[in-house]
Amino acid sequence: MMSFYKSGLAISIWLSISFFMQASVHANVQGARLWHAPESSRLVFDLSKKSEHKIFTLSSPHRLVIDIDDAILTKKLEELTTDVGPVKKVRWGSRGKKDLRIVLDLREAITPKSFPLPPNKQYGHRLVVDLFSKKTKNKSKPLSIKKPVLNAKDSLKTTRDILIAIDAGHGGEDPGAIGHGGIYEKRVVLAIAKKLAALLKKEKGFKPYMIRTGDYYVGLRDRTRKARTANADLFLSVHADAFRSPKARGGSVFALSQKGATSEAARWLADKENSADLIGGVGGVSLDDKEDVLAGVLLDLSMTASLGVSLDLGQMVLNSMGGVARLHKHKVEQAGFAVLKSPDVPSLLIETGFLSNPKEARKLKSSSYQKQMARSIFKGIKRYFQQSPPPGTYLASIKRRSGKLREYVVASGDSLSGIAQKYRTTLLNLKKLNGLKSSSIRVGQVIKVPTT
Repeated sequence: MMSFYKSGLAISIWLSISFFMQASVHANVQGARLWHAPESSRLVFDLSKKSEHKIFTLSSPHRLVIDIDDAILTKKLEELTTDVGPVKKVRWGSRGKKDLRIVLDLREAITPKSFPLPPNKQYGHRLVVDLFSKKTKNKSKPLSIKKPVLNAKDSLKTTRDILIAIDAGHGGEDPGAIGHGGIYEKRVVLAIAKKLAALLKKEKGFKPYMIRTGDYYVGLRDRTRKARTANADLFLSVHADAFRSPKARGGSVFALSQKGATSEAARWLADKENSADLIGGVGGVSLDDKEDVLAGVLLDLSMTASLGVSLDLGQMVLNSMGGVARLHKHKVEQAGFAVLKSPDVPSLLIETGFLSNPKEARKLKSSSYQKQMARSIFKGIKRYFQQSPPPGTYLASIKRRSGKLREYVVASGDSLSGIAQKYRTTLLNLKKLNGLKSSSIRVGQVIKVPTT
């Protein structure tokens, strides 16, 4: 009897071990997320372990098949958002009693790209599948504005706007810092970026260009590439980070440094931001600069006008931010942020505050405070470019014409805005030329106006 009991116990233990070993062989697909960007969509699978995979497309109707070796699905995929984007429906099933097959029913033909990502501090093993729409393949180029060289005889109609590329950090698969109360950096900075873009859009002489317009990830190299392709006059990356201590607080402005960070905090933040591609996923592209030509350019960047503009402009933005927020540092800091490594576009990274600080997290979550922060950044940008406008821009024409003044006697029915329009200038410029605090003028008053 005892022998039979021992035999049964042994079989039970063997079956348990066998089941455990069989289960451990499989890669569990524990969930999935679907992100939509203007140029593509990204499907991310969370895996319990690394697994080989292959993908292929089918037509009539359009489908994408994803085969994951030695895998089982432990969480259904019905919650994926398929009401927008190329994916119409997601189906799945076993393949050969061992592998997992996932089929995406598509609304259109796509070009797929897939790659695995190793574990990091936020995620375990992942499989990333990018879907690029063939319809928008030739329509995905960023806005490009020519920068004409004008002479003194050119009219205001031939001048261009100053293009500000606004980069809301992180996005999509990469939430950025997760602050006090569960607030996500990617959402805060996108809200601030949109408010800043709205202010620039309303201001004559400026044009905003959003690097990221929704909740999706853009690779660090692609952010700077988009700004350069668009011929941006300034690249501005907006962040709201977290630090190891909840006591850290205050806004900061960073420019590039190839020789090392100006403070330990700056170095820590740069290392943290530069790891974003490992979280967001760019298909295994290294963050290290290995190209000899680019490395040479970066070594000389401190001697170029781009870095000089970045430092001067950054200080004006920082001073303006000081009217709204406590400043972490009162001077522009420098660190090796990857998104600042554009050799020919002045670039700044703005930390609007620390989400790890409970008080600042509550502020940054507030729409009213986001507006104040956006306006302070806007004022700093505007102040710099009014003083030092790029050649060929509307602001450069205004400044050139303001150097040649004549006197104008205010007549009955005149308004300051009407006079500004008549003399092809701005209301703000007229007020600055005449030291006026308001737009009120009186009949007979003598004011200075630009010559036309």
